[in-house]
Amino acid sequence: MDANVEFIIENGHVIDPLSGLNEQADIAIAGKKIVAMEKRSNGGLKSLQALKRIDASDKLVCPGLIDLHVHVYEYITNFGVWADDAGVGVGATTIVDAGSTGPWTFGGFKAHVIDKAKTDVRAFMSINAAGALMGGMKGDILHNPSVVDLEASFKLMKQYPESIRGIKCHGESGSFSRWGLEVLTMASDLGRKANLPLYVHTGELFPVIEDSRPEPRALLSHVLPLLKQGDTLAHIYSNMPDGIIGEDESIPEVVYAALDKGVHFDIGYGINFSYRIARLLINAGIFPNTISSDIHGDFNSYHDLSKLNYSLPGAMSRLLHLGMPLLEVIRAATVNPAKVIGESDHLGLLSVGSHANISILEKKKGPWTLLDGRNEALDVDMRLMPWLTFRDGVSYLPNLAMLPDLLINQSERVAEVA
Repeated sequence: MDANVEFIIENGHVIDPLSGLNEQADIAIAGKKIVAMEKRSNGGLKSLQALKRIDASDKLVCPGLIDLHVHVYEYITNFGVWADDAGVGVGATTIVDAGSTGPWTFGGFKAHVIDKAKTDVRAFMSINAAGALMGGMKGDILHNPSVVDLEASFKLMKQYPESIRGIKCHGESGSFSRWGLEVLTMASDLGRKANLPLYVHTGELFPVIEDSRPEPRALLSHVLPLLKQGDTLAHIYSNMPDGIIGEDESIPEVVYAALDKGVHFDIGYGINFSYRIARLLINAGIFPNTISSDIHGDFNSYHDLSKLNYSLPGAMSRLLHLGMPLLEVIRAATVNPAKVIGESDHLGLLSVGSHANISILEKKKGPWTLLDGRNEALDVDMRLMPWLTFRDGVSYLPNLAMLPDLLINQSERVAEVA
């Protein structure tokens, strides 16, 4: 026996969008790395010895899922969840916190979340100095120009380049009605100076001054000139009137202008996801660049998850049933988010020598109903379920804590790892 090989994942349907591998194959893991891969059509790794062989028959084996939008500054923000519940607990090996922390609060986030989590945690640091704290409810206090500390932000970005991978900011009616484009302009300038992407919230969030409310369909036209290639618009399927589609029945030209500019579209599933808007864009051949969950608790309570009804695997399942091909769904949760955060050299891929970040998903057959933000029902016959996860070669059985829309019970666990 080759004592160096700890695991062989065999018989799985391996999907690696970067290499184009999309068939049954075996993968061997030693330490933190993938040390061998072979298609089953070429005989697989049947002759290679390992401490443990994992039969992944009828399972999908893909690069470790990357959730580009979570909120995991638990107990510091009122709506944050524990990082590993939003990460390896649902099959994601890397997660990116979207603006829970700012330069004044990043130290605690690094010490108590990044350094303690089993999941690989990164941050889109908020343009405001304090981070989110009370979600969208105190946007008029937290997200104004006087609570922006560009010097402190830039210093931390240079000090922690591996952790801070972008800038969270907002292009929505509440901020625009108060300060116009001032805060977004600050974020845009900082992004160019630090060579980091912006991650821009769309859809009304903060309290609006009605006398200066922008015309909903004009807002994206104001925002777009401040964005650069590689920046991301979040919540592209938001049903809010000032979202990128809003109440329109056709796709505005500014949406095509954003795509032509190289701006990325992210799901950021959250509380405002609309099947109507998703169908409109998908039917036009416009797929999201990335699929993320925006997982968080109730903005109006403290650590209250009772209203949570979505997840990353749930968002992926929805997109699949709305017409996005499986390969593109996997790409949007692996390769593409890795590129957004500048980590495509070692995240979002399966290859010999790469880090053993692997998500194994079960295609759970049977009728199910998935709701959107307006409680429209989508009846499906299959759900993508996390089955087993490897992060840097360490195996994790998903704890299922953050999959309310898929309603997994503990008894449905089908993988056991010694």
